[in-house]
Amino acid sequence: MKDTKISALENKLNSIENYISDFEKKNLKISKATVGWHLDHSLKVINTVVSSMEKSDPNLYKDNFKFLGKLLLSLNFFPKGKAKAPKYVLPPNVVLKEEIASQLKLAKENINKIEKLDTNAFFKHPLFGNVNKKRVLTFLNVHTNHHLKIIKNILK
Repeated sequence: MKDTKISALENKLNSIENYISDFEKKNLKISKATVGWHLDHSLKVINTVVSSMEKSDPNLYKDNFKFLGKLLLSLNFFPKGKAKAPKYVLPPNVVLKEEIASQLKLAKENINKIEKLDTNAFFKHPLFGNVNKKRVLTFLNVHTNHHLKIIKNILK
């Protein structure tokens, strides 16, 4: 049976797919970025996280997950505008619809790889510390939902 957190993330990816046609829209009262920027960033995060976890050495995992991360994940909430995305997950200056679609396809494949990862496969989050398999689906769901909420507000 499929993990409910993977199913929830799949639903969020379906929402992303539905918003691709709006990728050029923006509302400066809500965000400086376009819908496409938020879509691209969300997908880059998913794909980078899974790739990092696949490459990680589970023997090097240390549970140094910060209290702030535990709090925000337990609340299923990331505050808007409080964190700065690392360069490697920032969208390009010009976001292309085709690139979003390509990343979406990869993200759909990648999230199904998570179940097969070692328990201590991990990625290093710049604020929260090491995020292992136990926490990664919650993190990805909360992060993706954060950007989907911004997109919904842009489109209102």
